[in-house]
Amino acid sequence: MRIAIDASRTTVARVTGTERYALEMIRALLALDSPHTFTLYFRDTPPDGLFAAHPHVEQRVIPFHRAWTHVRFAAALMADRPDVAWVPAHTLPLLFPGRAAVTVHDLGYRVFPDAHPALQRRYLDWSTGTSAKRATVIFADSQATARDLTHFYGTPEAKVRVVYPGVDTPAAGDRAAARARYQLPERYFLFLGTLQPRKNIARLVAAYSRWKAAHPNDPAGLVLAGAQGWLHDPAWVEGVQGVTLTGYVDDADRGALYAGALALVFPSLYEGFGFPAVEAMGCGTPVLASDTSSLPELVGEAGLLVDPLDEAAIAAGMARLADDKALRARLAAEGPIQAARFTWEAGARGILAGLEATAGGQAS
Repeated sequence: MRIAIDASRTTVARVTGTERYALEMIRALLALDSPHTFTLYFRDTPPDGLFAAHPHVEQRVIPFHRAWTHVRFAAALMADRPDVAWVPAHTLPLLFPGRAAVTVHDLGYRVFPDAHPALQRRYLDWSTGTSAKRATVIFADSQATARDLTHFYGTPEAKVRVVYPGVDTPAAGDRAAARARYQLPERYFLFLGTLQPRKNIARLVAAYSRWKAAHPNDPAGLVLAGAQGWLHDPAWVEGVQGVTLTGYVDDADRGALYAGALALVFPSLYEGFGFPAVEAMGCGTPVLASDTSSLPELVGEAGLLVDPLDEAAIAAGMARLADDKALRARLAAEGPIQAARFTWEAGARGILAGLEATAGGQAS
């Protein structure tokens, strides 16, 4: 087959989870031994070596200032007529010929609409719904996202394939240097992610306050590591002793923060795929996570699951992790085994199988 891939997300300056997914999944896909030819389409010129040279891979830069997906990329597909086009991030071109595949990462904007800017929410709703109808096959990052597609858009279950992203366990690095750089306490619970309402920061801080009141002799702090997001509220942490705000954490330091933590506390209200939970497990750091959305299927039996709406339950989970050395040891041993399930090679094989399946499919 001739496979066209939207690689525009791989050249952006500020990398988030969606951009990292596009880069690593495309790299893994091209590394597979397959008979197909691939054309990567870029809006901006990629740096040398972003993707390894391969005789069956063509890289095309088609610059355009506005509406690149719906105008420039669509025009290129119209001219090239690939057997299938794959977009790694939610939005297919509005009009183009042939079969198509799209990856949908999460539907958080539908589950928690107030946690997204109105314009962004409306665009995501329109583009994801349109793409879900247009696509021959949809790749979902988790079973939770697959269920949400059916619930919110009526997407047939047979049209959706769950393909987990890979997760690279970050290196521990220099823990002492990271502690000094981010002014971390010696003993701490860690949250890592964007500080926004969907991450349940207010309840997490309240649960930490409960735990601290019940354990006044334990010096463990709460480290909130990440940049401030949409609708961040400074009141979440006002008056609470023991909370450290690090701001944005460089990728090179993530492993050191995990390795130095007593546990990752991640009671997020919604995750299409909770990368920090899997990263922490890979580092051997015990994990407390929500019993909702994708987190139960990712964490399995290798972490503690709690009701994210119950401050007392979160605090009780923190107490167990702080006090029970045997529990921490078990989770530290089981975490890397669970995290090893999520590899880019396995994900790429799932993507390739879905793309090959489109040979007999038709766009709806």
